[in-house]
Amino acid sequence: MARRSDHTREEIHLMALEAAEAIASQEGLSGLSARKVASKIGYTVGTLYLVFRNLDDLILQVNDRTLSQLYQEMERVSAKPKKPEACILALSHTYIEFASNNTARWSMIYEHVLEDDFVLPAPFQQQVQQMFALVENALRPLGKNKSDREIAQAARALWSGIHGICLLALTRKLDIAGIDSVQDLADTLTVNFLNGFREN
Repeated sequence: MARRSDHTREEIHLMALEAAEAIASQEGLSGLSARKVASKIGYTVGTLYLVFRNLDDLILQVNDRTLSQLYQEMERVSAKPKKPEACILALSHTYIEFASNNTARWSMIYEHVLEDDFVLPAPFQQQVQQMFALVENALRPLGKNKSDREIAQAARALWSGIHGICLLALTRKLDIAGIDSVQDLADTLTVNFLNGFREN
């Protein structure tokens, strides 16, 4: 292992993010602490806080990396030529697959609670807006007479439903309803939503 003096501030920053991701993947948000991250990279908590303002800052940056990875996967799917309905279904499948494969990190985005007066950093907000934009772009050809505001609202309403199904499935709340395929349920929601979206 390299001596501490061999690591630049930028290297420590990256090491800490990667260590936090590894811990979160294994133990979830409740198992993540500054002490564990510092110990994993061979530094003190004090050194860690020279790079991050506090634990919230570290968690937000980990969540930002998770959102970036999710967005890249959804963008890759949306870039493939297909009909709007097929594109939205593919985006839904990609979202559910990512959440299933990265459950602890995906959950941490929504479990991490900040103070009421805390303003999310602009890059974080931009990541969220970019993902919604993918859904909006797929919806737009189906709602040619709808305003940008209506399309944006529809995208958020649909994705709230997809997210809810995903969350219920990953917390095993759907088992009691006898649901076997999460993607089939999400497809049913999406198809019915799009039918109503076109008609209104």
